Amino acid sequence: MRFVLPAPRRARHPLVRALSMLLGLAVVGVLLVFGLAVAGVLLVGGVLLLAVRQWKLRASPSAARAAHRSQTLEGEFVVLHEGRRAAH
Repeated sequence: MRFVLPAPRRARHPLVRALSMLLGLAVVGVLLVFGLAVAGVLLVGGVLLLAVRQWKLRASPSAARAAHRSQTLEGEFVVLHEGRRAAH
């Protein structure tokens, strides 16, 4: 069983068509302005967040060095050559 929507009826009066088109354009314009406002807020917030992080790093360089040292991973590594297969 297939679900079929009824075909939308288009208004025959030219004034109703023009008004519906203007209403659609107005809705698209409002959504565009809202989207640009949200994008602007996110951009400004991101720039401020990066500026605060940079300011904190410059304020305490010894803490940055200690944090960098604690993130170092120690381990053993094996170089695999493409011509030879590794024994598993």
